[in-house]
Amino acid sequence: MSENLKTIKELADELGVSKNKIHYQVSKISSKYVVRNNSMKLLTAEAVKQIKENLGVELNSSLNSKLNTVKHQENTNIKGNTSVEGVELNSTLNSYLNSLKHQIEYLESQNINKDEQIKSLVEAQKQTQNLLDQQQRLALQDKNLLEEYKAENDNLKALKMPSQETEFKHLDNQYKDEVNALKEKLENLQEQIKDQKRIEEQEKPRKWWGLWRK
Repeated sequence: MSENLKTIKELADELGVSKNKIHYQVSKISSKYVVRNNSMKLLTAEAVKQIKENLGVELNSSLNSKLNTVKHQENTNIKGNTSVEGVELNSTLNSYLNSLKHQIEYLESQNINKDEQIKSLVEAQKQTQNLLDQQQRLALQDKNLLEEYKAENDNLKALKMPSQETEFKHLDNQYKDEVNALKEKLENLQEQIKDQKRIEEQEKPRKWWGLWRK
C-alpha cells in the first residue's frame, strides 16, 4: 500500500481500536481526504491526522472516565477487603475494561446504523418533495390549459353570434319584401276590380236603352 495512504484496517490496528470506530470517524471528516479504490476506502495523511486528533480527544475523555471509575472501585475494594491480591484486582479491572470496550464498540456500530437510516430518510424525503413539486406543476398546467380552453370557447361564441344575427336580419328582410310584393299585387287586383265595376256600371244604361228601342 502507498506510504501516504492507509486502509481502515491498518489505521484501526495501529491505534488499537475497532474498524467500526474508524468507519464512524471517516463519516465525520471531509470526503476529499478519502480516496476510493473500487469498494475500498483509502485514507490520506490529512484524514489520518484528523481521525487521530478526534480519537485522541475521545480516548482521553473515555480513558479519564474509566480511570476514575477504576480508582473508585479500587478504593472501595481496598477499604472493604484489604486482603485482595494485586493479581485478582488486575483481572477484575481487565474484565471491566473489556466489558466497557465491547459496550463502546456496540454503541459505535449503532451510531453508524443510525447515520445510514438518517441518510435513507433524508433521501426519501427529497424524493417525496420532488413528487409533490411535479404534482403541483401538473396541476398548474391543467389550470392554464382549462383557462385557455375557456378563452377559446368564448372567442368562438363571440364569432358565431354576429353571423346568426346577420342571418336573422336577412331572413326578416326577405320576409318583408315578399309581404310587400303580395300587398302590391293585392292592391293591383283591388284596383282592377274597381275599374271593372266602374265599366260595368257605365254600360248598364246603354243596355237598357238598346232594349227599349227594339
